Amino acid sequence: MTNPRFSDLRSPQWRNLLCVMPLLFLLPAGLSAQFNHQDSLRGSITPERAWWDLTYYHLDIAVDVAEKRLAGSNTVQYRVLQPGQRMQIDLQPPMALTAAVQSGDSLPFTRLGNVYYIDFPEAAAAGSLQELTLHYQGRPRVAIRPPWDGGLTWEKDSNGNPFVATSCQGEGASLWWPCKDHAYDEPDSMLISVRVPDSLVEVSNGRLRALQPHEDGTHTYHWFVDNPINNYGVNVNIGDYVHWSEVYEGESGPLDCDYYVLRENEAKARAQFKQVPMMLEAFEHWFGPYPFYEDGFKLVEVPYLGMEHQSSVTYGNRYRNGYLGMDLSGTGWGQKFDFIIIHESGHEWFANNITYKDIADMWVHEGFTAYSENLYLDYHYGKEASADYVIGTRANVLNDRPVIGPYNVNQSGSSDMYYKGANLLHTIRTWLDEDERWREILRGLNREFYHQTVTTAQVEQYLIEQTGLPLQKAFDQYLRDTRIPILQIQKKGRRLRYRWTETVEGFNMPVELQSEVRTVTVEPDTEWKTIRLRKGEKFEINRNYYVNLQKIR
Repeated sequence: MTNPRFSDLRSPQWRNLLCVMPLLFLLPAGLSAQFNHQDSLRGSITPERAWWDLTYYHLDIAVDVAEKRLAGSNTVQYRVLQPGQRMQIDLQPPMALTAAVQSGDSLPFTRLGNVYYIDFPEAAAAGSLQELTLHYQGRPRVAIRPPWDGGLTWEKDSNGNPFVATSCQGEGASLWWPCKDHAYDEPDSMLISVRVPDSLVEVSNGRLRALQPHEDGTHTYHWFVDNPINNYGVNVNIGDYVHWSEVYEGESGPLDCDYYVLRENEAKARAQFKQVPMMLEAFEHWFGPYPFYEDGFKLVEVPYLGMEHQSSVTYGNRYRNGYLGMDLSGTGWGQKFDFIIIHESGHEWFANNITYKDIADMWVHEGFTAYSENLYLDYHYGKEASADYVIGTRANVLNDRPVIGPYNVNQSGSSDMYYKGANLLHTIRTWLDEDERWREILRGLNREFYHQTVTTAQVEQYLIEQTGLPLQKAFDQYLRDTRIPILQIQKKGRRLRYRWTETVEGFNMPVELQSEVRTVTVEPDTEWKTIRLRKGEKFEINRNYYVNLQKIR
């Protein structure tokens, strides 16, 4: 997801941009998190979810553009893990479930806020494969400030044609379709069928299997997703689109790349989207093969900024480099690429291939993907350019709340997950000091957790094992604490004293001190340690470590 907040509110540049960007992820200062039963129903693996495993969805809907309504069904195929007679299905008002049908029988259901409970007359046998069709309809919530405010966007293009799109990461896919709305469980595959007026084009995830005409002036697009997909990654985009394609010769063979943009923007898009092969080349180098060759890669224009919908990345950055034309790092390097093309596509590896089990661990999506921005620069412009960029983004860190949020209540942590997360990873790379090894670790991460949902603990343990570094206290410091470590140094004649402050207990990261003539690696503690200085020697800290330096007289 795109980063919605910035920290240096004194800067006129950021103040102006804040007029455009909502601060979705920030809670008011001093406000303790208060959660209700609905938060727990949404955010936890309830007993009504735990007994069944998703295998397949068929979402089949008609979009009434004039009335801003959806009507249709979602067929849910699932495997019974253990006998159960009550199923939780999520669907948020004003959308309403109208029927639940299994084996030709209508099942009773009750509603509790955003949750429907489906009751079965008897429990199915463990290991059996079952199918339930959920019929629903309604006018879904309209997104006020997408993509941070979820829902549907109903706009018009400059020629007066409808321009419609879904976006729902924070609030969830159950804003507009009934599903098991928790990230821990994904269908193995999915068919998305969307009926729209035949004057319009509809684009969803995966590959187009068929275009079915109807006699009433509508047609249905059938898109098939051949890989596991998270709920919020499912999308519908409708407009007067033009389409072209190209083939990228990638690590796993030919990759189909398809582009859908408003007719009026084709010329600009053909020029701007030349960055897609550059992105794929850089990210396959760093992270391994694109994770969804079977489904292809699409970039689709939408009436909001953009989102990481799997194999159907959405784009609204106005065909400009930077973030709406601005450089989020303040270094100039952010103007070398289109932020939405690079950032949202980076999520194909971190969010869509590797998905958090609980949104509290959202940094796994956003920290790694924010880090992908400077790895793109590293690949195309060199290591110093990438360091300049990621270090420049530190100015956006607020240190307001921990990066990891509270679990089981559908609540993310601080929006510092973006650039604090990116700088944590940059620091680990610096500490490891083996660039090819670091690249193999990132590629291995995508192999180890290919098409899986994960926890922070799994990612941490993988990085600890693969780097051979004692990283746990660093993770505690940057992900679970709000302080940036301070290295205090004090010159006493020909001796330099140093120690850590503002650290978690046991923080044990070594750092490099650099003078004009040498580099010294020190292992600070909270107690003073000393090194001997050469005549006239002055030390600074290696800027690639995300720590602050305090010189004491």
